[in-house]
Amino acid sequence: MARHGQTFILSATMLSIGLAIGGHLDQLRLTARVEAVPETTTAPAVLPGSEALVFSGEHIGRVASEVLPAAVHIQAVRSEGGRRVEETGSGVLMRSPQVRGLFAITNNHVIRGAANDAIDIGLSDGQIIHPLRVYRDPESDVAVLQIQDNGQRTAKWGDSDALEIGHFVLAVGSPFGLSQSITMGIVSAKGRRDLSLTEDRSVTNQDFIQTDAAINPGNSGGPLVDIQGNVVGINTAIASNSGGNEGIGFSIPSVLARRVFEHLVTYGKVRRAYLGVELDNNFSDDTARRLGMERAMGARITRVYQSSRPTPAAVSGLRPDDVILSFNDVTVQDENHLIHLVALTDIGEAVRVEIFRGRRRQLVSMRLTDRDNHRTAEDLSNLIKR
Repeated sequence: MARHGQTFILSATMLSIGLAIGGHLDQLRLTARVEAVPETTTAPAVLPGSEALVFSGEHIGRVASEVLPAAVHIQAVRSEGGRRVEETGSGVLMRSPQVRGLFAITNNHVIRGAANDAIDIGLSDGQIIHPLRVYRDPESDVAVLQIQDNGQRTAKWGDSDALEIGHFVLAVGSPFGLSQSITMGIVSAKGRRDLSLTEDRSVTNQDFIQTDAAINPGNSGGPLVDIQGNVVGINTAIASNSGGNEGIGFSIPSVLARRVFEHLVTYGKVRRAYLGVELDNNFSDDTARRLGMERAMGARITRVYQSSRPTPAAVSGLRPDDVILSFNDVTVQDENHLIHLVALTDIGEAVRVEIFRGRRRQLVSMRLTDRDNHRTAEDLSNLIKR
């Protein structure tokens, strides 16, 4: 903007947003400083060296236009201790190649304890609807809401295994109830496990993507997308001392979320493979050295379970103090990693397990079975058994 021979550059110095309960915008205040810069020459339309920035911005804009129609805002109400509790979150519309219909994927904790008619789903066109059917999987913190299919646009799955640390990602959702929001960051780390997300530690399938893309309350259940606009994760949690974004957010990888989604809409539940062992959740270097290892690595078995049907671990001869070093040629990092690997294995699949026993490595083969076939009262009381 030119006036009396001067060019004015608008530089925002303060933006204050007040938010009420439920995410409604109460006030917006903007204070700006105007700097006068002598106008000497006509600035080029695109500054030298900025072409890449312009192209990147346009590309992200195109990604946003593809993803935002599939993003939904979710508000759920439940009764807890005689009081009304409201949860606000996000979701993403998907279809399954196996089952006809339209589904919104979100976090289980967003709709926990809420009846179907107490769950509001806000579509990108402003329409508010209720789910026709709800599927829940507390162990992965994934929930799926089936809604009326009127040809709405959906997102596309990406491959979280192809993500590398440093790759750009976008977080889509409704932070503080501000729907249709997008933030940008990078993949900070992969394979984050053993997060205490719930008091009862019911979220046992953990293999989170860590990102510094801004994730705030209300983003839970929304998609994490790659630079091509494919869903590579479902945003779930943040590590924060303030309750807001501090640059550490966690997303369920699409490899896990997609598997849970397909199982829920196909079978009504997640069918999980079963190994039949209890694992040491405090495997120390001292214990490892007692077993003849240099340091703690892999997952140490503390107990092999028996049931009315022989478990895969019992049939293959696994025993306490065996340390599982690899599972189907994947190096096992710890007990939570092994739990995740077993959860991603098809029931009935033959697997190769490398163990450390008697101060040497051995290979064991086994065929995993359906966990539900081995359910006992003891199994139901201990969610870390695999």
